[in-house]
Amino acid sequence: MTSSGPHTTTKKRAQHRGRWAEMLARTMLRLKGHKILARNYKTKVGEIDIITRKNNVIGFVEVKARPTARAAAEAISQHQKSRIERAAEHFMAHQAHVQHCDMRFDVALVTGPVSIHILYDAWRP
Repeated sequence: MTSSGPHTTTKKRAQHRGRWAEMLARTMLRLKGHKILARNYKTKVGEIDIITRKNNVIGFVEVKARPTARAAAEAISQHQKSRIERAAEHFMAHQAHVQHCDMRFDVALVTGPVSIHILYDAWRP
């Protein structure tokens, strides 16, 4: 038996918005000269929405879609940052071709159908 109540509809809408936000973020990052190395990179210790490379910097990008940029920025908890950091360490350890690169943690704030702001170096471990 499947659930088809209002909660399911809200969840599906949020998932659709999240996929749209990630696609928008990848597009913006490509336009800014970043190469997309991975998307939805999952490990046992965490997940990273987008992993990029530009020059000698590997960017680990968390995408947040909310009504306002402030709400999007505040949606990233310290616990989530720690999980992203551990997943980033896993990625770096298992990708020999990027181990000499610098790491950076970025955030893509999506606040409308096509409104996006990239915060480079949003936090440091």
